[in-house]
Amino acid sequence: MPSASKVKSIIEQVVEEGRSSLLENEAEKVAAFYGIPVVKSITASSAEEAVAAAKKIGFPVALKILSPEILHKSDFGGVRLGIKSSSEVRASYTTLIKGVRHAKSDARIDGVLIQKMARPGKEFVVGGLRDPQFGPTVMFGLGGIYVELYKDVSFRLAPLSEVEAVEMMNEIKAAPLLDGFRGSTPLDKHAIAEVIIAVGRMMCDLQAAESVDINPLLVYERGVLAVDVRILLSSKRLEGEKKEQN
Repeated sequence: MPSASKVKSIIEQVVEEGRSSLLENEAEKVAAFYGIPVVKSITASSAEEAVAAAKKIGFPVALKILSPEILHKSDFGGVRLGIKSSSEVRASYTTLIKGVRHAKSDARIDGVLIQKMARPGKEFVVGGLRDPQFGPTVMFGLGGIYVELYKDVSFRLAPLSEVEAVEMMNEIKAAPLLDGFRGSTPLDKHAIAEVIIAVGRMMCDLQAAESVDINPLLVYERGVLAVDVRILLSSKRLEGEKKEQN
């Protein structure tokens, strides 16, 4: 697990570069520091490094572009899923870089994230945002591609307790999925609560953070796994951080 100093250095580097978001590998390290289980991943800067990373992680893997200018990777062809062999990794790495260059020629590319493909689970979302009136806020709801379609979410102010986290789960329309809908296996609500609480702590601790988005958070009978983590920073708060550093 990353140390507090590592998390601080990540934020300081982002601030120094004037970026408005953490790269996915950086966001994963911050999430791991707060005890959020994240999918296993390794950063590669060449096709051969990508192959070595995939062998170390174990197939199948996903490849994701790392660029501070590309938040929605799929929109720019920046994701390859279900890669099952070294030859596929090598070919996918090359086509991924070329495709992104074609879609956004001026994009800065910091490498490719080689990520273990997670086993299927129920998809939920846990997010954090900084409300201009109320401050740090946490969101929980049905995730994956359905978060924007159904908008089945609940909110609480941070920091929050496990009791409040469970209340959030019970408030959404999809709550029956958590308790075992029509004979399905009940999901690990305690593990979800820990992630909700952790995101609340993250929003309270990281004053430069404007929002946190974990989507999907795969939920199982036992345990959870964050597959995609995004952390956006506020430009105004970044300026404040820079002044403090100087």
